[in-house]
Amino acid sequence: MQKLITKLHLIILCILCSTLAITAQSIEGRWDITITKGNKKFPSWLEINHSGVKYLNGRFVGSGGSARPISIVYFKDNKMSFAIPPQWDREDKDLVVEAILKDGKLEGTMNQPNGEVVNWVGVKAPKLIKSKEPIFGKPMPIFNGKNLDGWEIIGREDRPAAGENQWIVENGALKSPKSGANIRTTKTFGDFKLHVEFRVPEGSNSGVYLRGRYEVQITDGFGIEPSAIELGGIYGFLKPLEMPAKKAGEWQSYDITLVGRVVTVVLNGKTTIYKAEIPGITGGAIDSNESEAGPIMFQGDHGPIEFRNITIAVAK
Repeated sequence: MQKLITKLHLIILCILCSTLAITAQSIEGRWDITITKGNKKFPSWLEINHSGVKYLNGRFVGSGGSARPISIVYFKDNKMSFAIPPQWDREDKDLVVEAILKDGKLEGTMNQPNGEVVNWVGVKAPKLIKSKEPIFGKPMPIFNGKNLDGWEIIGREDRPAAGENQWIVENGALKSPKSGANIRTTKTFGDFKLHVEFRVPEGSNSGVYLRGRYEVQITDGFGIEPSAIELGGIYGFLKPLEMPAKKAGEWQSYDITLVGRVVTVVLNGKTTIYKAEIPGITGGAIDSNESEAGPIMFQGDHGPIEFRNITIAVAK
């Protein structure tokens, strides 16, 4: 009798686990999100995973900030919800996210810490994994060292004060002497090898956005431990293996290869990230359309920064 009861328990447990797996499969994975505020749109990102046999958890990236963990994602009858504490918001309330899964899309609302409620739509993110390494052409300059030809200012809708152009060309360098707008190439790129030299003052902060969506962080990183939110990190996602930073005020270099969503980062001649998968867009991305080509963008709204010797070799 005891053996029969044990077998029944195992059968019931298997049924419950199987039911969770079947229902969760449709919502598990990565989602590229577009948030709508009036007539303006903002990018966001969500990842949902199994946590044992009873629960789902995940990660979330808003239009700004870094990836944040979600301890529990609730999903029943095609309705999904979760709540996470604020990150850079001044308010103390949680961000509350709700949605309905319908026809392969998530559609719902986000109740933000300031009380504003916005609508959003999520679609499954593309895998972007290539079967083989592409062949790259010869490096070509994308900054002529003389003027802003081939570049355009891009403001942040969530930061109206960051819309004025502060970028200048001085002594062959593309320079942002103070916080202001971001700047991007007018051309867009798919897979590429990028070389860029940069000089960051003490305590300042910037970033190189690959396809305008994945930020390779720039900070005054000399003497600190490697971190996903410091120099050499893919912001909030990937931590560099080491921190070969030079002192603030010295010229440094990035050599970055991006193929699909796989990235290799060489900082000052040392490989700090090697063929690692970028899970999704980072905060401050231009959009969440990961399957599309995108520009090279430099962050200018976090303090002074300079760039020079910017070249790119695109995949044939």
